[in-house]
Amino acid sequence: MSESTGAAIEARDVRRTYQLDGVAVEALRGVSLTVGPGESVAIVGPSGSGKSTLLHLLGGLDRPTSGRLLIGGRDVAKLNAAALARLRNEVVGFVFQSFHLLPRTSALDNVALPLVYRGLSARRRRALAAEMLSRVGLEHRMHHRPNQLSGGEQQRVAIARALVTSPAVLLADEPTGNLDSATGASVLGLLESLNADSGVALVVVTHDREVAARAHRQITIRDGVIV
Repeated sequence: MSESTGAAIEARDVRRTYQLDGVAVEALRGVSLTVGPGESVAIVGPSGSGKSTLLHLLGGLDRPTSGRLLIGGRDVAKLNAAALARLRNEVVGFVFQSFHLLPRTSALDNVALPLVYRGLSARRRRALAAEMLSRVGLEHRMHHRPNQLSGGEQQRVAIARALVTSPAVLLADEPTGNLDSATGASVLGLLESLNADSGVALVVVTHDREVAARAHRQITIRDGVIV
């Protein structure tokens, strides 16, 4: 049952504390933010500011220590591990700096992988994966393995894999970090066009001010709080 006001993500006074050698370390100290459907948001801040912790929470990879977090209208605190995994699969798409592709698997099967958990037939999974690879301009590279693709092509495969489940939210962690500037600009352009065309909310975590400037809105985080 959806509980939110229609936001893709809603965080209210979210805190995350870790125990390190018996000492409580506050990674996030009361963060509140809302990301609307189809919005494009950049989260910026120096290393160690809490950006990655916040991204993990927004993607349902971790839970807040306190505060309220709704993803796709669902309260993370009320979900058990299985329900949280289902939420990640249905609502969130992830794009990482280091691609995380299976090395001995074709681009097509890498993209089809998240659909395995949907119970779709292999034929349907591959048809949806092929469609998404075409959308990111890789219809001619579907049967290549990652080591046969350039860095930019591997990132496009990762984007296709993130979007094949039709998520409400796409989280990108330093998506251009391993790419040269021209390839990075082309990948950002692709993310922006997918954001505009499909209405998926886009949240990009970056330390690069030029990348951040392209978003509709920038959120700066420092020492675990939004400044």
